[in-house]
Amino acid sequence: MQTNLKAYWKVVTLTWNEMVTYRFNFSLWRVRGILYVLTRYYLWLVAIPVGMSIFGYRQSTILTYVILGALLESIIFSSRAADIGDDINSGNLSQFLLRPMHFFSYWFSRDLGDKAMNITFCIGELFAIFVLLHPPFFIQTNIVLLVAFFAAVILAVILYFTFSVLLGLIGFWSPEIWGPRFIFIILVNALAGGLFPLDIMPKPLYVFFQFLPFPYLMFFPLDIYLGKANAGQIVFGFVVCSVWIGLMYWFLAKAWRKGIRHYTAYGN
Repeated sequence: MQTNLKAYWKVVTLTWNEMVTYRFNFSLWRVRGILYVLTRYYLWLVAIPVGMSIFGYRQSTILTYVILGALLESIIFSSRAADIGDDINSGNLSQFLLRPMHFFSYWFSRDLGDKAMNITFCIGELFAIFVLLHPPFFIQTNIVLLVAFFAAVILAVILYFTFSVLLGLIGFWSPEIWGPRFIFIILVNALAGGLFPLDIMPKPLYVFFQFLPFPYLMFFPLDIYLGKANAGQIVFGFVVCSVWIGLMYWFLAKAWRKGIRHYTAYGN
């Protein structure tokens, strides 16, 4: 067990080093992230003046939503599972099948290395924003809500990982990986609450969204942190998110078994 943990930790560190090697691409990715955060920041800064409340959000809470949401994007949406499809199509999966490592655990370790790098830079970027812009920021002091918030983030990480790996497994049946992934990223960012808080939508639509997996990737943790979710809503959210994780893992296991039977290695 200890040897396995060391092996997976080695995967984490190797992924970190790999991202440092390709630092130009990573820098462009981070610049894009900064511009995206600043765009949303100034949009909401103008939309909700100081002293006003719109859709139940004051300026401090909506800007907290934007800034903390940027950190959650680095934690949750950063993933290396996109490389799974490339490994399948190139034949590199054959090399992995010879290793004494669990497939999903290996890629989760890769994700952890990617997330560690993104989180490190995101914290530095947000620190610069605080120093330069002095944004109003809501600090949650309720310990119970903070614990629930961190638990919701962990579930969101696991849930997004299952989505990301499932998209990578498309490589078993199609060489076109990036098209579906690009569309998925755009849709998820909106459906998860990345563009705006989901509770500003019409109530029937918002209620319907609560049964889908997407709000639990970003909106749900932020809703807990801001203190807008009551105890019943928090429990309901944890239950729905856990159910979706179980369903997605079942789909993953089934797709993996079928994919391996279908797999034919080319190239390497």
